Amino acid sequence: MSRNGKLILPPGTAVPDHIALILDGNRRWARAKGLSPWEGHRAGYKAVTALAEAARNLGVHTFTIWAFSTENWQRPQKEVDEIIKLLRVGLREFEKKAHKDKVRLVHLGRKDRFPTDVAKLITSLEESTRKYKDHLLNLALDYGGHDEIVRAAKRIIEDKIPVEKIDEKLFESYLDTADQPYPYVDLFIRTSGEQRTSGLMPWQIGYAEYYWEADHLPDFTPEKLRNAILDYSRRRRRFGGNDEVEHFTFKPEVAAKFEVAWWRLQKIPEGTKFRDYAMKHLKEQFGLSKNLATDAAKFMIEAIHEEGNGKNWERAVSKLRKFYKLIKDELKLAFEPSVVASLEVKLLQETSEKRDIREAGNAEETAKELYAEVYRISLLQAAKAAHLRVMAAVERNLALAA
Repeated sequence: MSRNGKLILPPGTAVPDHIALILDGNRRWARAKGLSPWEGHRAGYKAVTALAEAARNLGVHTFTIWAFSTENWQRPQKEVDEIIKLLRVGLREFEKKAHKDKVRLVHLGRKDRFPTDVAKLITSLEESTRKYKDHLLNLALDYGGHDEIVRAAKRIIEDKIPVEKIDEKLFESYLDTADQPYPYVDLFIRTSGEQRTSGLMPWQIGYAEYYWEADHLPDFTPEKLRNAILDYSRRRRRFGGNDEVEHFTFKPEVAAKFEVAWWRLQKIPEGTKFRDYAMKHLKEQFGLSKNLATDAAKFMIEAIHEEGNGKNWERAVSKLRKFYKLIKDELKLAFEPSVVASLEVKLLQETSEKRDIREAGNAEETAKELYAEVYRISLLQAAKAAHLRVMAAVERNLALAA
């Protein structure tokens, strides 16, 4: 969702304090379009500039960009030269925006292997933005995770710190993220379908939530960043402890029997027996009191009635919105009723009368979003449930048609 051209998040969204992004796929994006590698890097630069700004607008304090690793020097010299040129341009453009938006720049990695003018420009930007507190941009250039730890260890030895005084807190003060308010990564994102960290911030990433993006960097838009933040917001972070969220305690076999009974009665409008089934189902599924389950059943039945009565989907969404608001208020869940209602009806539309899972199109993607939103789980965790839900809908259609 956006307002006045700016992306917004639903109320209650848990926004990560620190997002780390590995910029991946520029060369593959360029190759797919018949372009040179450096043209891919230019497109990636434009994309990450927009992402960094979007992250600030969405409330993210620290944004880490890994743009050049210690191993990247091994790439063809022409490509390295073009990346350095792009870096010069990017740093100068960022300087204006940094002072306007009050963004502190911190360089992660080595400076000694860059051209002198580039190293001086990075140092100058670090010094001139050091006073800013609102936002922080970590720019990982000539960075390697092992290299960071080795450099920290060497400085501890150079400072002749007694071994008995070395602990985690002291060690952290020698890392590249020393003195930052949020040094630990909350959300780690890698584009281009790659599913590894490649050694990014091994000390700071221990409890990060991972998000794998299939698209190459130039196609990773601010809207997709917003989706990643929403996916992060649904996750339950335990940091090695117990899960504080009380899970639903319904019995799957009981809920499934009720669901099948609904299918068989679906064409009976406003039937008393149907209402009884609905009330029992919702009482079992969500642990509601009898009175609340009765009210919830009323809204659910009205929505299902609209589905079978000329498929007035807009009215179905309206009824389901009331249903999910009741559920949310009673169970103190964090989902947005209007979003869930829209997804529920969209799923009904995408599975309506489909008798082969191959005909269901994007139904599984919709189901993933639905379950992720309701049960506050990641899209990855919701994938299996979504697949089973669509398969069940197809089997229902086959049974009803028999």
